[in-house]
This record gives sequence, structure tokens and C-alpha cells, in this order.
Amino acid sequence: MKSVFVLFDSLNRAALGAYGGTTVKTPNFDRFAKRAMTFDRHYVGSLPCMPARRDMHSGRLNFTHRSWGPLEPFDNSFAQILGDAGVYTHLITDHLHYFEDGGSGYHTRFNTWEFIRGQEHDPWVAMVEPPVDRFRETYSDKNYPFDRSDKRFQGMINREVIREERDFPGPQCFDAGLAFLDRNRAAQDWLLMIECFDPHEPFHAPEPYRDAYESGYEGPILDWPRYAEVTESDTEIAEIRANYAALLAMCDAHFGRLLDYFDEHDLWADTALVLSTDHGFLLSEHDWWGKMRTPYYEEISHIPLMIHDPRAPQAAGRRSEALTQTADLMPTLLGLNGVAVPAEVRGRDLHDTVAGRDKIGRDVAVFGVFGGPLGVTDGRYSYYHYPPDLYAEGLREYTLMPTHMDTFFTAEELRTATLSPGFDFTRGAPVLSIAALPGAKRVPMNDGLAFGDVGTRLFDISKDPEQQQPLDDPAVAERLMRGAVAVLEDLDTPQEVYGWYGIETYRTHAREEPHATVT
Repeated sequence: MKSVFVLFDSLNRAALGAYGGTTVKTPNFDRFAKRAMTFDRHYVGSLPCMPARRDMHSGRLNFTHRSWGPLEPFDNSFAQILGDAGVYTHLITDHLHYFEDGGSGYHTRFNTWEFIRGQEHDPWVAMVEPPVDRFRETYSDKNYPFDRSDKRFQGMINREVIREERDFPGPQCFDAGLAFLDRNRAAQDWLLMIECFDPHEPFHAPEPYRDAYESGYEGPILDWPRYAEVTESDTEIAEIRANYAALLAMCDAHFGRLLDYFDEHDLWADTALVLSTDHGFLLSEHDWWGKMRTPYYEEISHIPLMIHDPRAPQAAGRRSEALTQTADLMPTLLGLNGVAVPAEVRGRDLHDTVAGRDKIGRDVAVFGVFGGPLGVTDGRYSYYHYPPDLYAEGLREYTLMPTHMDTFFTAEELRTATLSPGFDFTRGAPVLSIAALPGAKRVPMNDGLAFGDVGTRLFDISKDPEQQQPLDDPAVAERLMRGAVAVLEDLDTPQEVYGWYGIETYRTHAREEPHATVT
């Protein structure tokens, strides 16, 4: 099989025409929906960026065992497994987090890979004496710092050389993807992953796209909202949202180039095409910007997935109500290529769903960030369960790769380390058990801030899709939590997690602690 996996970052489901969006014109995403099966109940798993990618590679949730981090030595990886089975794998990405301490091990599982520079705070353009005064005039201090110690300062420097559309990393990813297809489309047994950091913030798009979305705003650049409560004026909100719309429109245009290539060379007949994202982004909904500081509202957790499988041409233009998750991508990519799924995998090959044989998927989907609330949905109700004390100690990180997003674990953290005998997915390898950082420090992508919108909440998203009216229905909440705990048990979740969340009473049976220190 030949297959192409296109992954965008922060691609909001509700912004796509194929999912009912009307604000942004997305003719190419919508055009693909006519060729693919569109999944209407697809959800995230582990959050955010790198934990989501670990789910994608390994086919199982990981947020109950550790925070943002690398691929572990014992993890399965679809890219590695395919390569070992004789399927050539190639990654094209502009995702800078792969090249930080907490993102290692993912891109090197591919046979070959390309890294396009320049996104976000990528330490790319070297400028000893940047034009700070001009930056102050050009960029809004509501979004941008003028202190070099802040990562966003490097983003302003990078933009000094990103002028024309051809300079932007996203279009370059598709340039490289089409070049790969020119060289290899006639060959058999390969997987190409085109991964674009867009439309992740900053919402920077060239003028042809930006001009199509007017906001009435006339101030300095305002396109990189802090993860915080909304304090901006209506015009400023409109400006940030217009910048997101413009960036999404650029993503749509370049995805359309890939679809044109499929049309021109009739790749639809023998090449699979999968489109998804890692999570969404709050664009002032619920009076917040960003992600991870609030419950995992639908804008964050309910994400797009479309699959064209040439083995199931009858699926073109159809929709699925099956409840699916990020971890399903791994076994699906293996299944497309006829490669066996390892026993450690908990995701599901979606071929049966695409072929019309499985319309349910799973009973509940569980998702979350390490040390944050526990999210669970059955497709009708969404429930966000907060622990009794969100900042309580007691969680531990299980790892053989002790790094955070962009730094090593500190010596202070490592002094808490003991050796655990491991889990059912560590293949007999013991792992370090390290006391988790307290409070807000457990969530490093929050601009150093703690969770803000806190409180257990239940919503009926079939009647209240915008989640404005929390429900008080203990029976539904208990049913969802029992389903969630069954999933956690199947993941061999550490014993202390149940106590920290206050959900021990939902366990189906008591178990002795299997992860005690090795002496």
C-alpha cells in the first residue's frame, strides 16, 4: 500500500466547512470530505502536542503515566514498525518541538526525514542586535514581549526573513511532499507523513489570505494570544480570529495542491490519504484563549478526521458516528499496510469503520493532560472530572527519558527517583518513578500559569453543543466515570492516579500496587 498521512496542528473542527463551519472558506478540506469518510465523533487522547504524537506513534494513551516527553525506548512506533516490515517511511515536518529535549525520538523512527525551519520560536535566525524599537512599533505588547528571555521574541526575529508565501514553513512542507511524490509515486510500499505546525499560533499568514478576512482593527500585530481569559475588545478579538482564519485558509490552499496531485496522477486508486490534527484551540469561546488551562471543551477535544482508503471506495462522501480517538491512527496506518498490530496497542484499526462494518468504535473516549482534569465522552455527554485538589502532590512520572519540553529533569526532581518494575507496555523493562512537579509546573505550555477555569462539569453536547449549560445528573456522571476507570485499568494506570483523582470507588476490583520500588 502507498499512504499519505497529513497532520495539521490546532486545526479546529468547527472551522471546516465539512463540519459545518461557515466563517472560513475551506473548499479543499470540504472537497476531500467528498473523497473520504468523515468521522463526526473523533476525539483527542493525551494532550497537548508531544503527548498526542506519542499516542499516534504507540497506539495508546500516555497521559496517566507521564507529562510531555520523548518517545520512550520501550514504546512502539508506527514508523519504526512499518520500516521494519519493509514499508519505507518519510517525514516532512516544520514542528519545532521534535528538536527540543522533550520531543526526541519521534522523527528518527522514520527511514528519512526533513525539517523545515522557522515556526513559532524555532531557534533559527541568528540576530545579535535585533531591531527592538521597530518590534515595539510593529507588534502588540498584548501578545508579544520585548524581552529576549521570552520565547516569543525569537518568533519576531524569525519573521524578519518570512516575507513571501514561499518563505512560510507550511507551504514548504507541501513543496517537499510533492517532491517526494514526484520521486516515489510509482514505487510500492511507502508512507509519507506531511506534518504542518499551522494553523498553530502565531496566526501569521501572507496578505493574499489575510486580506480576505477583515476585522476593523488598525493597531499593531495581534496574532499570538496568551493562554488566558479574554480581556481584549471586540475588535481585538475579531482581529485574532481573522488571523486564525487567514492561516487556516492558507492551510486549505496548500492541502488543495496535494489533492490536485492525487487527481492528476490518479493516486486515489492505490494510495490512502489520512487527514487529522492533534487538538483544537479556544478562540475566545468560553471567554478563554488557548488550551490546557480550562476543561477540555469541545473546541479543544473534538477534532477532525477524514480517511480515504482505496480498499473501501464505497466510503467516499460518507460519515461515521463511531467514537474514535488519536490512538486509533497508529493501528490504522499499520493496517493500511498489512502489518500486524502489537499487543501493547489499545487503539483500533479503523478499516472496519471505513468499510461500514463497525459503527460504534468504543463506549467512551478518555482524554487529558498529565496532572490535569480527566475528560471522558460517550459522544453524547462530555464530562470533565477535576480531582479534589488539582495541585496536590502524589503523582509520579514513569520514564526512562527524564526530560520536560525544553529541559532535562532537574537534579532536585531526579533525587526523588526510585525504580519501578514497569508496566504491561514497557516490555519487562523497569522505569524510573519520579515525583511529579507541583501545581502549574506540571503543564509547561501554559505560559507558566496554573489552570484557570476549574471545576467538574457535565454537558449534554447533543442538546448543548456550545457547552453553555452544565448538567446536574449524577447517574450519567457515574456511568461515564465507570467507563473511564475501565479504560484506565486497561492502560495499566498507576495506583496513585486513582487516589489523586478521587475515583477509587469506581474501580471494578481492588488490586495490589504492582509498581512498587525495586529494591
